[in-house]
Amino acid sequence: MGDESVVPRPRGWAPAVCAVGLSLTALALVSLVDPSSIRGACELAALSLSLGALLHSLCLLTEEWLFHSQQRYGGSFKRILQACFSRANVGGVCVVFLMLLMGGFSYSPQQWALVVLTSSLYTLFKTIGVLGPAPVEISEVSESRKMDVAHGLAWSIYLGYLKLVLPELEGQVKKHCNETREVLNSARLHILLPLSAAATARLEEVDRNVQYHKNLPDLQLDRAGVRGRVYKHSIYKITDQNQKDYYCVAEYATPLLTLYQMSQDGIAGFSAWDRRQQVLLFYNTLTHILESSLECRNRYRLILLEDDQAAEPHYLSQELIKNLQQEEHEIPMEQGREFPRPVAEVGLKRAPVQHNGVQEQPACSMPSLEISGPMSLRSLPEENTDYTHH
Repeated sequence: MGDESVVPRPRGWAPAVCAVGLSLTALALVSLVDPSSIRGACELAALSLSLGALLHSLCLLTEEWLFHSQQRYGGSFKRILQACFSRANVGGVCVVFLMLLMGGFSYSPQQWALVVLTSSLYTLFKTIGVLGPAPVEISEVSESRKMDVAHGLAWSIYLGYLKLVLPELEGQVKKHCNETREVLNSARLHILLPLSAAATARLEEVDRNVQYHKNLPDLQLDRAGVRGRVYKHSIYKITDQNQKDYYCVAEYATPLLTLYQMSQDGIAGFSAWDRRQQVLLFYNTLTHILESSLECRNRYRLILLEDDQAAEPHYLSQELIKNLQQEEHEIPMEQGREFPRPVAEVGLKRAPVQHNGVQEQPACSMPSLEISGPMSLRSLPEENTDYTHH
């Protein structure tokens, strides 16, 4: 089967051509019925719709300014205006008002009442979704502005990596405990998410207080035709200001490298601000996916790293230690008590798990999985992706 029968082509100008054709047809019909009123009717219609679009943008501005100015826009009123008012919107309003100024505002009270009612009803219908975008319009905006990148990357790392390794992570940590008698401070995977999307190959390059210790035993799974595909996790030693050592499994979320490299490639059309928003969208999407998965819940820790604090030489170690200390205050599961195992999600059949080529056996009794309480280190970040605004 050829690619042309499977891969969808980019959408063209057919809707715009149809809209122009309908408008010209309507103008022709009105000119036949009442040629003398066509100019005034067009002016009233254009003024009403332009005012309605302007009022709708003002409603959006109210929400963004009152409740999201700091978290979404960093307090920049200019960014809020750019998000709420498109160039086409502002340009259309200016053209209409310029035409009216040239022709004069000679309207009757009934005509002004019609303008006010039409613009107000347009704003209402637009806000409640009656005039909202169709699914095909949302799809077009997502494709043209590359807004599906973060969603796709989040699902990719979950289905292709985290869903496979997280259920086996505690067993790997216990096997490491049996072999080395070393007990980690946490049996969770700490996934680092820098807002800049810059993920170095070695954590010690970012913070000297974070040093590579060793790898956990290899996890081997049959995957996509590869027999015994190897998955590795690295243990890091984190030293605090009092020279106390902590040990945990940590790594960057590798899909962030894709976002970073896209922002460096002019073909992708990704700005630094777009990249930041995609990282936040990736964080929110991955959080929702993992919290909804019984196999992965409470087996990971997503750590969002702020850009404005990245210059601090020990920022990474401080964030890791802060998370480890918080985990120490969470409610531990009772050791020796049998808990029902989560049902494997449909569609995933895992091959027998091997560590270094050896079938897994019952491991040592190191500190077990812990259940998180509702304790957040920071307010939940938000992204400002707008799927309906052109």
